[in-house]
Amino acid sequence: MSYGDPNNPYGAPQGQPQQPQQPGYGYPQQQGQAPGYGYPQAPPVSPYGGPAAPTTMPGSVGAAKVMMWVIVGLQVLGVAFFAFAAVALNAAKDDESLKDNVAFQDLVGQSTGVIWGYVVFGLAWLVFAAVLATKFKNGGNGARVTILVFAIITAVLGIYPFILVGLVHTVLAILVAVFVGNANGKAWFNRPRY
Repeated sequence: MSYGDPNNPYGAPQGQPQQPQQPGYGYPQQQGQAPGYGYPQAPPVSPYGGPAAPTTMPGSVGAAKVMMWVIVGLQVLGVAFFAFAAVALNAAKDDESLKDNVAFQDLVGQSTGVIWGYVVFGLAWLVFAAVLATKFKNGGNGARVTILVFAIITAVLGIYPFILVGLVHTVLAILVAVFVGNANGKAWFNRPRY
């Protein structure tokens, strides 16, 4: 059967010219495809080669940012707790019934100094964590490395001196280090800024 054969059911009706098929009704155009071709468009490429830099913060990096703010909140609670404990020990030191106990006075004096040291260190660490949490939006690779080092040190400090109360800090710090250190974190902090 050929095109001009009158018995061809697929040929053009006799006496009418054949028109080319246009995508229209019955031919849905798929999103992301060039018209008339069945291949998807290529992903965007950066001017430096390779895949384009992310324009929005990846979910894992956003989660790390939220975890950093949770660490800041926990440090506020920790600093308040240690300050309250130091004030309570000072009040016990001034108690009239315990003034004659020299061993108690020495122990309270040393403990109070150590606790106030924890308060000062915790306050400095809290400010450092808050500054780093603000660097997630515009920080570069230096901020990423600093956040990684901060998270690792926080995880270690959560394990050693503050085993029970530091467990949450340790878990959050490990997750921050993983999320900032993975490929999404690297791409986000190394993206070009215009």
